[in-house]
Amino acid sequence: QVQLVESGGGLVQTGGSLRLSCAASGNIFSINAMGWYRQAPGKRRELVASLTHDDTNYADSVKGRFTVSRDNAKNTMNLQMNSLKPDDTAVYYCAARRVVTMSWDYWGQGTQVTVSS
Repeated sequence: QVQLVESGGGLVQTGGSLRLSCAASGNIFSINAMGWYRQAPGKRRELVASLTHDDTNYADSVKGRFTVSRDNAKNTMNLQMNSLKPDDTAVYYCAARRVVTMSWDYWGQGTQVTVSS
C-alpha cells in the first residue's frame, strides 16, 4: 500500500505561478512511476505530467510552462506551474503506478488550483 498526499493548491491570477508537492509513504518500492492528473468540471481527467527513473512526459497543453521533478531522498514529487491560464483550473491529483500491475493504482485526495482572469 502507498499513501499520497498533495499540497500547494490555491488561487492565482492569470500569468502567475504555483508549486504543487506530493509526498509518498508506505511501500514505495512497489511503484515505478509517479504523475500528476487534473480534472476540470465537465471534462475528462487528463495526465498532465509524469516521471520515471529516467524520463519525464508532459501533456501538450502544459509543455514549456510546467516542470515535474522528484526528490528520492524525501519521497516527494513536485509540479512547478508557470504562466498559468484559466484553462488550468482543475483539481490536481498525484498518482503512482504499481509495478506488478503497471497501472495507476494509487491516488491522492487532490488539491484545487484556480486561475482567475
